[in-house]
Amino acid sequence: MNKRAKAQFIKKTLEELFPEPAIPLQHSSPYTLLIAVLLSAQCTDARVNLVTPSLFALADTPQKMVLLSIDQIQEIIKTCGLSRQKAKAIYELSKLLIDKFNGNVPQSFDELENLPGVGHKTASVVMSQAFHHPAFPVDTHIHRLAKRWGLSSGKNVKQTEMDLKKIFRKKDWNHLHLQMIYYGRTFCTAKQHKIELCPICKKLSE
Repeated sequence: MNKRAKAQFIKKTLEELFPEPAIPLQHSSPYTLLIAVLLSAQCTDARVNLVTPSLFALADTPQKMVLLSIDQIQEIIKTCGLSRQKAKAIYELSKLLIDKFNGNVPQSFDELENLPGVGHKTASVVMSQAFHHPAFPVDTHIHRLAKRWGLSSGKNVKQTEMDLKKIFRKKDWNHLHLQMIYYGRTFCTAKQHKIELCPICKKLSE
């Protein structure tokens, strides 16, 4: 099976298994999504979703967030890991959004990636899921799947992202990104992966 045939089979399978994938991080606005994605670095989405209700009950806008101290933010998010670093980034990016963007989350990769604590993957998730701009955020799940499925031999997520963008149609990127995350968590796990229980890997290994 060549890459084009693989891509068609993979997309068809993902559509059948996860036709309407929900955004896994709870949020109510581009700002709360941005904060949730920032918190998800080296932390599970499930853990983030346990933490953000308390944080957003106090501060779901940049204007409210800067009324908290970095110490207060850190206390709320401490179970997410890297809490001091993340708390400082959340406070500083909130201040910058007020000073430079009238409290709004910017809708460009460059402006997002210049915010404290925001890298390319975080910016891609916000652009894709908050603003519906075509993007293909690559996390550890997607990086693993792309390698297992022979879609990319990228040594890092940046190369994997480039490879996947060449294989799949631009209009499908946002949907596929979420479908692949759910598939990776459900069928194609990093540990104790069983090919016979993984529909895509099973077919590709035949």
